[in-house]
Amino acid sequence: MNHLTIDFKPGHVQLLQQEDSPAGGPRVLVTGASGLLGRAVLKEFRKRGCAVTGTAYRRAGARLLHCDLTDEDAVKQLLSQCKPQVVVHCAAERRPDVVERHPEAADNINVHATAVIAREAACRGSFLLYISSDYVFDGRHPPYGQDDAPNPVNAYGRSKMEGERQMLQHCARSAVLRVPVLFGEVESPSESAVTALWPKVLQGAAAESCPLDHCQPRFPTHTRDVAAVCWNICRAAASDGSIRGMFHYSGKEQMTKYEMALAMARAFNLPSAHLIPLTEQPAAEAARRPHNPRLDCSRLEVLGLSVEPRPFVSAVSDCLWPFTPDKRWRQTVFH
Repeated sequence: MNHLTIDFKPGHVQLLQQEDSPAGGPRVLVTGASGLLGRAVLKEFRKRGCAVTGTAYRRAGARLLHCDLTDEDAVKQLLSQCKPQVVVHCAAERRPDVVERHPEAADNINVHATAVIAREAACRGSFLLYISSDYVFDGRHPPYGQDDAPNPVNAYGRSKMEGERQMLQHCARSAVLRVPVLFGEVESPSESAVTALWPKVLQGAAAESCPLDHCQPRFPTHTRDVAAVCWNICRAAASDGSIRGMFHYSGKEQMTKYEMALAMARAFNLPSAHLIPLTEQPAAEAARRPHNPRLDCSRLEVLGLSVEPRPFVSAVSDCLWPFTPDKRWRQTVFH
């Protein structure tokens, strides 16, 4: 086991315990490595033989570096010590309703921290991959290509759009990967807006009724697939200077929340009569959502950097089985 000791200001950057990597593997820094996507990116790049450093804030542990990315000095020292050849910037406030209520705090991580990371990556010649969102579009004229002008309808989308601009402005060797709603291996179902539907599915016959959105098209995308695309982009960028700018990646199955919940119920042979399609936009949401921000992913496909998305039912079943009351479901459920 290798150890990287960084003696910075307490509370900002602490000791990192880093896993061994094959000699000569590229040095990679993953921000937000405790998050839903960050964990998948960390795993993918380690599998590929990279020397990976992962950062986290509230959920930093023995294998992740505790770093406050809103502290400019801490970010500078982080990159100075780690000397990454590649930075995958996953850290963000990604909950639209939270951003709507606390825009200044969200901008600190989504915009200002991104600008600092971009400047520092540029100073060190690192390739920077920034994870953005389909919410930079208004959803009125899908599908959206890489060159279409953003027009966000909420504070979250505006913060991600501004993060993109800061990154591209300050770091020439950089790329943006826009993705839609994500799901994957979760620590709890509430970690993803997709798997958060699971408790509603489990209510079954005991529930009087459970209305779910059936008007906004979504394209749920597995984090394992996104992580593989991140690797493909970074690997290609190492030898091809044209690999920069905007990229889109998305699952191909269009589903509303109601349809996702139905698919989960079918996958686990659970009742679904209590799930009711709601065909009007819920009034409880603080942030307005784009109606259909479907992404055109053709650039990745033309360059051979895409991956075929896993079928939703198979992928979401793998994510949810640890949270089923009956762990024997695999014996009877067909994928």
